[in-house]
Amino acid sequence: MWVESSAPSNIALIKYMGKTDVKSNRPTNSSFSFCLEKLRTFVRVRQNPELTQDVWRAYQRKDLRPIELSERGLEKFLNHFSFLKKEFKIEGFFEIESANNFPSDCGLASSASSYAALTLALHDWLIQNSADGKLGYRPKELAKLSQKGSGSSCRSFFSPWSLWHADGAESIQIPYQSLKHQVLLCDESIKSVSSSEAHVRVLTSDLFRGRVERVEARLQHLIEALRKENWKSAYEICWNEFWDMHTLFHTSVPSFMYMNDMTLKALRLLHDRWSVKQDGPLITMDAGSNIHLLYRPDQQSAYEEVLAEFRPLMPLWTDEGYLEKQ
Repeated sequence: MWVESSAPSNIALIKYMGKTDVKSNRPTNSSFSFCLEKLRTFVRVRQNPELTQDVWRAYQRKDLRPIELSERGLEKFLNHFSFLKKEFKIEGFFEIESANNFPSDCGLASSASSYAALTLALHDWLIQNSADGKLGYRPKELAKLSQKGSGSSCRSFFSPWSLWHADGAESIQIPYQSLKHQVLLCDESIKSVSSSEAHVRVLTSDLFRGRVERVEARLQHLIEALRKENWKSAYEICWNEFWDMHTLFHTSVPSFMYMNDMTLKALRLLHDRWSVKQDGPLITMDAGSNIHLLYRPDQQSAYEEVLAEFRPLMPLWTDEGYLEKQ
């Protein structure tokens, strides 16, 4: 019998970039994120006594997008599944199917939702097939297990806001509980430099010196701004933070860039909108070309205006789903 689970992506406003321990994905600094409940990975698992090894394939469902895993990506995914089986003391081999309802490997944190969903799916299988009424793991414990596969996945266990620090991820209370979300899809192709590789390369940038101190200070300032509902200050902090991260990419050895011409054009237009209106969405980027926008509930008109302005330029992902370029 198949057991299916799903997990959301998340977008970090204070970024996790660089690791002190690659094996356990221990970050160099704390990070802070908003959970993207509409961007989800779906994973289902089924034990099969005829198998001699675990097998993955794409989950075929009308509402899900086609997915491919590279040889390295598949090996990593199955290795994490093997790790989870040992942790949960599960024997035998499984069929595993997974897919997202959003584009993969282009800076929308698909690895975060994928590893969180995989961890949840096997945990749910464990609970459903436990003969002795085994008690389940708590979210914090599951987050720590998922982190070993994808660091940022630990934040996908807590919604809407998550704080990840040296002791693990946890929920954090912020007044804004429901934000509308848009992604300007400046490039949907697979990234030429993976996020894992980016974590390594940023350490070679001269500008990484002082990064941890800058981030920890920004984290406290951002949480304070959001708790005081100082949206403009929050916007300025988020803007500085993602530029800081991307500048590390531009100055690493060897250097690389995710931003393209469309990214820069869109950022300029968004910056001009804020300058004129003195209000707008929070703006951030992951390790990719695409731009995430978060709106307060009272910013519906701004949400629609940005949609109308950018849809002729590029496709978008919104809470309503994928919107093609018009």
